[in-house]
Amino acid sequence: MTDFVGSWNATLSTPIGVMKAVFHITDVDGVLGGVATSDAETVDIVNAVAEGNRLTWTQMVTTPMKLTLKFDVTVEGDTMSGGYKAGIFPSSKVEATRATP
Repeated sequence: MTDFVGSWNATLSTPIGVMKAVFHITDVDGVLGGVATSDAETVDIVNAVAEGNRLTWTQMVTTPMKLTLKFDVTVEGDTMSGGYKAGIFPSSKVEATRATP
């Protein structure tokens, strides 16, 4: 299994422009989770599922509006890339790099 655990500096394309966030992914007794932090809010990473180098999870945000975000990314070394779906909006792109501890 790929090592998803750690902090990731992410750039999300959104319908209203580019957003920066940090994903803090944790593994507690074999259960992946964590939090995602942006300038606007900090939300839980829930329902995280890892399959090989692929990771999916859900976040519930309230800023700029209340939405459920569904992420689907792959990790190659210290690079994360993929997309996410925000409610009724079209899929958008997300890229991240592992933060240096």
